[in-house]
Amino acid sequence: MKRKIIEINEELCNGCGACVTGCAEGALQIVNGKAKLVNEVFCDGLGDCIGECPTGALKIIERDAPDFDESAAMEHVQNQKAPVPSAPRGCPGSQVRFQQPKAKKAPAPSALGSAVVGQVIPSELNQWPTQLHLVPPVAPFFTNRELVVLSTCAPSASPDVNWRYIRGRAIVIVCPKLDRTEGYVEKLASIFASNGIPKVIVVRMEVPCCGGLSAMVEKATQLSGRKDLVIEEATIGLNGDLLAVRNLEV
Repeated sequence: MKRKIIEINEELCNGCGACVTGCAEGALQIVNGKAKLVNEVFCDGLGDCIGECPTGALKIIERDAPDFDESAAMEHVQNQKAPVPSAPRGCPGSQVRFQQPKAKKAPAPSALGSAVVGQVIPSELNQWPTQLHLVPPVAPFFTNRELVVLSTCAPSASPDVNWRYIRGRAIVIVCPKLDRTEGYVEKLASIFASNGIPKVIVVRMEVPCCGGLSAMVEKATQLSGRKDLVIEEATIGLNGDLLAVRNLEV
């Protein structure tokens, strides 16, 4: 059957290995200095790796290929014990990290403008990465936890966002206006379908372009097949106030 799948232009590929890190399904490896698709069933066709390529060597095409096998891809990822020898692994900031929250105590306030080592206001974040472009579709920080789909601007507009929404939840950060959003709906649908998430909270700004965030989540919920998923939308004002909270009907 025809479906979307990655294609690699070896003439453009410089073997940097960034796409290997960018592919959460482990479909790509560096072989003899070039990126290779190691197994067609590992490629989901969403193209998360494309944004990692500095030379434009990757693109999504449609051709005859076997269906994407998510379980086989995840088993393959688990079986990879070490990075491909001699292949750079790209930005270490995209590696998955998850830790259970610990009790935190903020240090005493200091004079305005002075340098303070450590945290003045403890963070509630316990996962990495956070950008939707970088998170894998299946990750321990998603498992059976509520998920916040967070506007890029909301945390800077409202300091309440960290304790009000991030505490005890998983997050993905999205800007529907400035991000390359191709494949975002499909990736969200995969996250919703695969991790036992009971509730999704969209935290958006009051500006019109942020409505695209809610639209993505609604489409992804429909695509995921989840009928039991609770979807809530919280709107943050430009002054940082929480303006409204409503349930989205999908």
